[in-house]
Amino acid sequence: MKKINTGRKVIIVGGGIGGLAAALALTRQGLEVLLLEQADEIGEIGAGIQLSPNAFAALDALGAGAAARKCAVFTDHIIMMDAVDGREVVRIDTGKAYRDKFGGPYAVIHRADIHRAILEAVQENPLIGFKTSTHISDIIISENGVEVFDSDGVSYKADAVIGCDGVKSVIREKTIGGAYRVTGHVVYRAVVEQAAMPADLRINAPVLWAGPRCHLVHYPLRGGQQYNLVVTFHSREQEEWGVREGSKEEVLSYFEGIHPRPRQMLDCPSSWKRWATADRDPVESWGEGLCTLLGDAAHPMTQYMAQGACMALEDAVTLGAAVKRMGGDLDAAFRLYESVRIPRTARVVWSTREMGRIYHAKGVERLVRNKIWKGKSQEHFYTALEWLYGWRMETCLADHSFAPAQL
Repeated sequence: MKKINTGRKVIIVGGGIGGLAAALALTRQGLEVLLLEQADEIGEIGAGIQLSPNAFAALDALGAGAAARKCAVFTDHIIMMDAVDGREVVRIDTGKAYRDKFGGPYAVIHRADIHRAILEAVQENPLIGFKTSTHISDIIISENGVEVFDSDGVSYKADAVIGCDGVKSVIREKTIGGAYRVTGHVVYRAVVEQAAMPADLRINAPVLWAGPRCHLVHYPLRGGQQYNLVVTFHSREQEEWGVREGSKEEVLSYFEGIHPRPRQMLDCPSSWKRWATADRDPVESWGEGLCTLLGDAAHPMTQYMAQGACMALEDAVTLGAAVKRMGGDLDAAFRLYESVRIPRTARVVWSTREMGRIYHAKGVERLVRNKIWKGKSQEHFYTALEWLYGWRMETCLADHSFAPAQL
């Protein structure tokens, strides 16, 4: 696609999946982008992520869909098991009927691979520049543009700025403010080599084992050569948001009483990364004037619906569409973008919290949970998920966030 430079420049703070995707979307509208990243190099930490059809629709719109598909594993099902008695609770087929319904596949992928797929497209784009090892400390917004300052006192001027700098966003702190919410839920993540994964759990699907105040998830990566393992529990400690090394002993202490089949996975990893999770209550505005937010800076969410990266990709495409719709008026485009994205992402944040409660049910609530979906048809599940997975670039500026769904 030929790049037309309008002579206007946007600063993007943050080089994660959302920041890179936003850069691609804006250059398609002729805007030059300077991407500022505080890390020494642009990359991703973590293990696997799940990509639903809405994510592939966004990736295709950004020109990165083909590259992502090359390193993704396309699943056969989405499965939920009871971690106490080992019985299957839900199985959603993600084969042809699913792809026909939603216009795309369900896949799992290593976070580094999806980041690389987008980064390669960014690096080939002559309208995008990078500056790493740059920690932003302040911002000034005027009617005519923005000025961003780093911790060394260097300033960067542009026509607008977008904060894609995560849960602890400096851009958010300096504009709309507001505290993030530490959930008290801790996530341990690890990648297990195929040989170390129990043979009966080498399943081509994201499988969630729902337990009392805890759950486990596993799925294949990189053609089944590796498996992503994620465990979540309600912490006994007073948590602070952040990442550190984990311990097998802590994990095991939270999973007593779990069925032997899922519990055997806890012996597989040689090392763990420990995340104390956080989200934010939805707000009515993500910015002012020539500034807005995107991804986790705007709407951090927990992992229970596997939509964090998917929402950031949708954000980016919608932002680009809003710039096009408003004829390059960035202030107006940012407000249009927010008017569409805030209701949709708020619904996902709240739905994600509720799914966490359902997954971690115990006692009678667990028994009720296990009967909710019993005997339901595949079409029932597809209808319930249409509001989420049916997102398309062509209609991204229409507000379908609160269309009825049979949950």
